[in-house]
Amino acid sequence: MNILVINAGSSSLKYQLLNPETGDLLAKGLCERIGIDGKFTYKPQVEGKKVLDAIDVAMPTHSEAIQAVLNALVDAENGVIGSMKEIDAVGHRVVHGGEAFNKSVLITDEVMKAIEDCIPLAPLHNPANLTGIRACQQVMPGVPMVAVFDTAFHQTMPAKAYMYALPYEYYENDKVRRYGFHGTSHKYVAGRAAAMLGKKPEELKLISCHLGNGSSVTAVDGGKSVDTSMGFTPLAGLPMGTRSGDLDAGILQYVMNKYNMNIDEMLNVLNKKSGVQGVSGVSSDFRDLENAHKEGNERAGLAVDMFNYGVKKLIGAYAAAMGGVDAIIFTAGVGENSANQRLAIASGLEFMGVKMDAEANNVRGKETVISAADSKVKVLLIPTNEELMIAMDTAAIVKG
Repeated sequence: MNILVINAGSSSLKYQLLNPETGDLLAKGLCERIGIDGKFTYKPQVEGKKVLDAIDVAMPTHSEAIQAVLNALVDAENGVIGSMKEIDAVGHRVVHGGEAFNKSVLITDEVMKAIEDCIPLAPLHNPANLTGIRACQQVMPGVPMVAVFDTAFHQTMPAKAYMYALPYEYYENDKVRRYGFHGTSHKYVAGRAAAMLGKKPEELKLISCHLGNGSSVTAVDGGKSVDTSMGFTPLAGLPMGTRSGDLDAGILQYVMNKYNMNIDEMLNVLNKKSGVQGVSGVSSDFRDLENAHKEGNERAGLAVDMFNYGVKKLIGAYAAAMGGVDAIIFTAGVGENSANQRLAIASGLEFMGVKMDAEANNVRGKETVISAADSKVKVLLIPTNEELMIAMDTAAIVKG
């Protein structure tokens, strides 16, 4: 069974063609500058097929971008499938499902309307996701389409975890609450953790650390998300590449008054000029910060220390919230690739049964146990694969 996974942005479109039953990736790529001049990248994962790298393809709309993808996939010379009939379904990443969706769903007119209703909650993402869905429907009529939501996995959180201590009518009337994000990633690695430990998801208390330019930590109890660090928006929680993470809301009034900013200017600072980039003054890339710190840049070291400290605090908090923890998972760009940061985060957690193995931890991007053999709490490195999770969900729903 072949599933085409689509992640549509306002002027871009990422795609992968996967077989969720075998995990095989057949092709992947990117359509960029849609509506401008159109750049198309196609990377077949089959031997002997040619890569197309940022070639010019006219893409006035997302429909032409989807058509370019399909043309490449079935191309007589470089294609990876014989015909369009070999694409069984399309899985669409949708950022926000609000309270309407607690799982992936087959896309219908009613589902499209519900995604539209969530636009105020994700004004930058949901419109682009809808555009991608409509473009696929236009170019691939009759092919089943499934929406997979970043927020759905977290809909199992109890009210005590998702509510904010604001006047209750803001929740009742405006749906202001914690939603959480990276749900597809947290769901995938939690499933893999259970497989690695030889347990059912229902038997485990897990803490999933998705650490990268955007970062979130999630408590997964019995296979369900019970708390997560991102909030009403992805701005909350840890300090990230350029996002501030949690802070005292009174700071906004103070800074806005002092520097004569409006709220849009303030949010631009919080989203794009803060985080480890804002503290370090160097970069939002943790590799650059590590190199700068080695060269004596103390602010770069401080930025990384703040990030690591934030993750460590959340691990402790979520272990307390769940009444224990069986395994801690590191995933995403930083979590998969920075042995130093994993060690720094885990150091000091010996009191709760965490014991790292420095040699086992000296690895990048490989699914493995990185804690010591006698560690009461297992520490796992699991590369995330959101596209495969989307394909798996899509296949399950289409088979129905």
